[in-house]
Amino acid sequence: MTRLLLLFILTITCTGVVGQTKYEKDFESFTNIIHKNYAYLNQQNIDWQKVENIYKLQIVNIQNDREFIRLLENMLLELHNGHSSLNVNLNTSNRLIPSGQDLYVEEIKGKFWITDVKKGSNADLAGVFIGSEVIKFNGKEIKEQLSNFLPRFTNSYTNAMKQFALDMLFAGTHDKKRSIEVLINGREQTIELDNKSSIKDTAMLTVKRVSPSKVCIKINNCLWNNDLIPAFDKTLDSLLTTPILILDLTDTPSGGNSTVARAIMGRFVNKPYGYQQHEYDETDFDTKRHWIEYVYPRKKVFKGRLYVMVGHWTGSMGEGMAIGFDSFKKPIVVGTKMAGLLGAIDGFHLKETNINFQIPTERLYHVDGKPRESFAPRLQTQNSKQTWKSVLKAK
Repeated sequence: MTRLLLLFILTITCTGVVGQTKYEKDFESFTNIIHKNYAYLNQQNIDWQKVENIYKLQIVNIQNDREFIRLLENMLLELHNGHSSLNVNLNTSNRLIPSGQDLYVEEIKGKFWITDVKKGSNADLAGVFIGSEVIKFNGKEIKEQLSNFLPRFTNSYTNAMKQFALDMLFAGTHDKKRSIEVLINGREQTIELDNKSSIKDTAMLTVKRVSPSKVCIKINNCLWNNDLIPAFDKTLDSLLTTPILILDLTDTPSGGNSTVARAIMGRFVNKPYGYQQHEYDETDFDTKRHWIEYVYPRKKVFKGRLYVMVGHWTGSMGEGMAIGFDSFKKPIVVGTKMAGLLGAIDGFHLKETNINFQIPTERLYHVDGKPRESFAPRLQTQNSKQTWKSVLKAK
């Protein structure tokens, strides 16, 4: 009887381990990775253990990869920031922000207003106007839809949570057109937005002379492409005698890499400058690593005046360049608040389902110690149109 009982216990124990589905295994890996590596749990006051408990109740019912992807997407909503995402999506998935976002909506005194529109986007081409009050989205009241994107671990929502929910709602999903009901001059109007991606400029950068003494170089969302470095060098070399240069970073929502950023910034300094601070938690040892990343001069230095344009679609590495230029003192950063993407990201892999995802693992700061996501341009504007007017007037 003793041997039979022992065999029975071993069978039950082994069955419990072997019987765990691939979704349960990857769910456990996913939650552990975020708990150990996500750099902003404390800063955002996220109770990740509570998040895990909420979604653990659902994992036993997951039957396929589509359901599991949806579960992970919902869990990432708890982090309420566009710098946490999966590298796979469904046709019903929400567009990522800010790269999939074409208009910026804010709640002001209980009403919802379009406060910015991305130039050349579907929203811009459809005639969406800055300053319009939004009454409904896809035929429904806005507030009742925001709960789909607000965290479930809390009922006390911060401004960051609310804005993230608004951004996600108006970005829409990949499979559906968007319908926005607005008030323009007191009259209701419905604007239909195509669900196709906006037309993108295929050139890495474009150059425009806006006056005899002023030239604008616009980076077209390619700060991740190392080929931008020689292209930028060639362009800048032809403009070294220009009195005023405008560097337009308003269309860099997809971020980039530090090599490209340092290469570009290095053309505007005559000595080494710190451009951002990094902070990394060594959780295994309850210690931190903290260091300053530097930009060094390279090639011929531009000596004229520099204005750097930023906005709601300046993301990640574009934001890093903005705080870097601001730390150099001489360049003037102009624009609205930026995308506010958190930290420097790393990628991770779930081996059972072969799903990759990325989260911020390092906190980033201006050299003055302020968090990058809190940075405000020295010359602040309300929207992209106002930003452009400001640099045109600059002397």
